Amino acid sequence: MEYKRIVLLLATAAMFITSSVFGQVKVKGHTRKDGTYVAPHQRTAPNKTQTDNYGTKGNSNPHTGKEGTKTPKK
Repeated sequence: MEYKRIVLLLATAAMFITSSVFGQVKVKGHTRKDGTYVAPHQRTAPNKTQTDNYGTKGNSNPHTGKEGTKTPKK
């Protein structure tokens, strides 16, 4: 019986970890045309809406805890 609890606990943990990773894209460090270096980071995956982006008002970045400040385009 204890074995089943451990398996269930591990499966639940894996589900939460996996679901938090979906929708994210790793961005490699790069240098912009103007010479500014952008450090490696993660961002939301591109899609047709801005309402789910980390930088949009009402959302926050789970990696930094920073609140979004941008108003989404309609």
